[in-house]
Amino acid sequence: MGGRSTDGRTAADGSTDERATADGSTDARAIGVDVGGTFTDVALSLDGDLVTAKVPSTEDQSEGVVAGIEKACEAAGIDPESVTDFSHAMTVSVNALLENDGARTALVTTEGFRDVLEIGRQTRPSLYDLDAEKPTPLVPRRRRFEVAERATPDGIERPVAEEAVEALVADLREADVESVAVCLLHAYASPENERRVAERLREALDAPVSASHEVLPEFREYERTSTTVVDAYVRPAIDGYVGRLTERARDMGLPQPRIMQANGGVTDADTVRRNAVTTVLSGPAAGVVGASAAAATDADRDGLVTFDMGGTSSDVSLVRDGEVERTTESVIADRPIGTPMVDVETVGAGGGSIAWVDAGGALRIGPRSAGADPGPACYGKGGTEPTVTDADLVLGYVGADTDLGGDLSLDAEAARDALADLADEAGMDGPVAAALGVHRVANADMSRAIRSVTVERGHDPRAFGLVAFGGAGPMHAVSIADGLDIDRVVVPHASGVLSAYGLLAADETRDAVRTRQGPLGEVDAESVDAVYGELADRLSREVSDPDAARVEYAADLRYAGQSFELTVDVERPFDPAAAGERFAAAHESAYGYRADEPVELVNCRATATVPRSAPAIGSVGGGDAGPRTTREAVFPDGTYETPVYDRERFPADEEIEGPGVVEGAESTVVVPPGWGVRLRDDGALIAEVSDA
Repeated sequence: MGGRSTDGRTAADGSTDERATADGSTDARAIGVDVGGTFTDVALSLDGDLVTAKVPSTEDQSEGVVAGIEKACEAAGIDPESVTDFSHAMTVSVNALLENDGARTALVTTEGFRDVLEIGRQTRPSLYDLDAEKPTPLVPRRRRFEVAERATPDGIERPVAEEAVEALVADLREADVESVAVCLLHAYASPENERRVAERLREALDAPVSASHEVLPEFREYERTSTTVVDAYVRPAIDGYVGRLTERARDMGLPQPRIMQANGGVTDADTVRRNAVTTVLSGPAAGVVGASAAAATDADRDGLVTFDMGGTSSDVSLVRDGEVERTTESVIADRPIGTPMVDVETVGAGGGSIAWVDAGGALRIGPRSAGADPGPACYGKGGTEPTVTDADLVLGYVGADTDLGGDLSLDAEAARDALADLADEAGMDGPVAAALGVHRVANADMSRAIRSVTVERGHDPRAFGLVAFGGAGPMHAVSIADGLDIDRVVVPHASGVLSAYGLLAADETRDAVRTRQGPLGEVDAESVDAVYGELADRLSREVSDPDAARVEYAADLRYAGQSFELTVDVERPFDPAAAGERFAAAHESAYGYRADEPVELVNCRATATVPRSAPAIGSVGGGDAGPRTTREAVFPDGTYETPVYDRERFPADEEIEGPGVVEGAESTVVVPPGWGVRLRDDGALIAEVSDA
């Protein structure tokens, strides 16, 4: 919320100007649009000014994107045609996975390996549950096809026969598939057979073909197959959506959109249409990038815990040493995905998450959500089930006169009725008690997510600051921090649309990987360095500006006998001894010890980055020190007559003691008793444990 979210352009000094620039000239203007489960958020940068907007998400997400852009441009007093850069994050691919609504996909694999996708690993979803079931494969067995061929890490032993490929073409045509995944044995090292099959299928079929040596050229057959299948499964949806969005953008006079990838970087639309799996968790990645850019790590902190609570879910991640944590071992909707992505822990607890009572009488939250339509009961759009937002309204954290998204009024009576029904079902004493229970359970779910990215990975959450954003994040963040003994919460000025802001701050990023296995002490350093050189050459051909690109290198290493790796940074020319020492230090940090075992090299990685500058967010505080109004708010220790402050006029030179509520156009900060809040120079609100 760096500017006035819907009613004009706001400069760093707080003044508004409906013109593009003082002299009418056209300067660089960038817009970022993030689609969430409930709202579509927009951030428009105009040379140091930031205009934001929020509109309901639509079934065809591109319609909501257009509406949000039009709203932001109208507020800024500019024409969409004057926008020079358009970045976008969406939920198309992850929705297809979560809802099992992807393409009718076929899998082509090596003879004898048809069931790799179903067998998976020997790990079970629940170790002691004798009835535990693995997820249903995205490709049923009848659409898994085998081809006679054999490759090894050292080369091709049996080339694929032309007649076998033609027979495969006929089988796939008869199966009437919408997408094809090709994953042959050892194609990560010897891709000739897979390349030949994929090229012929692309010639013969009217369906996209995803080849594993292009999607994920790494060893481990199951993970490579799963990732390639996910890419094929979501690719038609991504291709269609990005195509529609590009056409709508062109009709509005906007440039072709850059799309946020799960790795935290943007790339061009044509690239993601060919590499759809890279868009999984696109929106959460944008939020983490925005949090890193908008909330600088304090010198006395190890880093930041990012906390994004939206309408459908909450996402938690870490920023350490100014760098966003990434992983190559994600599982989305029970599907392993091996491509690089921001390391995000997601729980199904958002503002629209529905509260319910399980068979044992316990209160539960989510994962089912009321979404944008009909939404929570308090939206007055036909929803009757109680949600976290309804609880926040009944507790007084949000006022009945609050406008969500700029034009959505709240129905307090509908919220109370929904929570009264929940109270009856749970045996609680009325809607307020039910609302406190909902608030407590939702916070507990989100606290577990924070522990999973801190305590469970060897980090003390008390040494981190908590960055809260999303429409509902700042409302819950201070209470969550209090329970985890985190004593500082940062709410950036663009907190309500920080994922959209992150799109403006995100660099262009491309990743490349190649498996190169062997004992680290025995590898030929020059040959490994040559692999890094080939990866760098490939990336330089793919980025938009090779001269501006910065290439960084990493290696996946492990102790001999281990089945998992740690990724450490390396330099060129490649130095095995230096890489081994970095791995030992990383292993000691993660697991508390170094082993007297040989170290193995597994994968070589390279990342090319073309930097983009994050737009500045100016402070607009310094108004009247007094509250705008007061209202009753219920906290665990009692009910308080609570002052309500306007964020745009929050006093700049003093700390306000809790309890208090700071309302902005897109998010609300709730400060419980025992905490205070102050305004930082960049417009961020800093909540800390009170000294009083």
